[in-house]
Amino acid sequence: MNIVTIVGARPQFVKAAVVSRAMQRAAENGVAVQESIIHTGQHYDHGMSSIFFEEMDIPQPVCDLGVHGLSHGGMTGRMLEGIENYLLDQRPDRVLVYGDTNSTLAGALAAAKLGIPAAHVEAGLRSYNRSMPEEINRVLTDHASTILFCPTAAAMDNLAAEGVADEPGRRRVVYSGDVMYDAFLYYQARNRPPGFPVPEEYALATVHRAENTDDPGRLAELVRSLNDVAGRLPVVLPLHPRTRARMEQAGLAFSDDVLAAPSVGYLEMLHLLQGCRLVLTDSGGLQKEAFFQQRPCVTLRSETEWTELVDLGVNRIAGTRTADVAACVEHFLSHEPDWSARPYGDGHAAETIVEWLCMPAW
Repeated sequence: MNIVTIVGARPQFVKAAVVSRAMQRAAENGVAVQESIIHTGQHYDHGMSSIFFEEMDIPQPVCDLGVHGLSHGGMTGRMLEGIENYLLDQRPDRVLVYGDTNSTLAGALAAAKLGIPAAHVEAGLRSYNRSMPEEINRVLTDHASTILFCPTAAAMDNLAAEGVADEPGRRRVVYSGDVMYDAFLYYQARNRPPGFPVPEEYALATVHRAENTDDPGRLAELVRSLNDVAGRLPVVLPLHPRTRARMEQAGLAFSDDVLAAPSVGYLEMLHLLQGCRLVLTDSGGLQKEAFFQQRPCVTLRSETEWTELVDLGVNRIAGTRTADVAACVEHFLSHEPDWSARPYGDGHAAETIVEWLCMPAW
């Protein structure tokens, strides 16, 4: 079974590391499976890309398309063309995509147009905010893919509501559990300190989504909110390169109690998670990683695709307004959530996915 994996962004590197390792184990046990990785180049900063391949032992990509710094349409179109050319040359048995980025959609569309079965890991997630590029990507990818690996029961329900279901003689929707939970269980003991000192007690924050960074008014509001939180609890913020550039363009600055640090790798982020009191983020992946580490999360958006975390009381939707962010932080500093629920499976999602990928027919 020849499988081509498409990745381009930090969360996809983490997920691909787990599934690639499961493929390698299957091959060592006599399963005929071979993987080739295409890196679209979507994250081109070393701290956002190359370092992940190095520290997580991900097989090196067979090609890097080098597509970045363009509009959403420009990136998706260039990626689609580059992926299609590789697939036409190699004719793999399966194409594997992850998450909700432009790389995800380009990979699924290229496979679908060439009649190559596509598998989507992290299928069925919905924020129901069509102004988010990620929402468009995940919906279209689900409907273009052949088989859908859902991380939660809610994701399966979302697909059923859209009419995406198994067909006679063909399985389309599979509950796999979440590969990010697999990754956390494997890598948490391997975490390492970042290359900068951190306070003894702190909140961990990340800001990178275009809806927050590309609107100067919203970005200014977020900076005010984090500065306000830092007046109560120091904030450690590994700063995304795009966020740093947008802040410089807008003349915005953090207070001295916000440590705006360079981007960090996954193992360093796990270390920062382990040491923090709580998390403030607009990242989907970090919301889950906070839950795995049993750290409460304040989401700096108006919605989340991980609705089960809100239902469990471990995540609060704050948006960007200073008063709302402060209220959520105050709640979590004075209330310890219940961490007993396990909505993301048993830590063996990758094995389930590889087992399905290696089946001769779906």
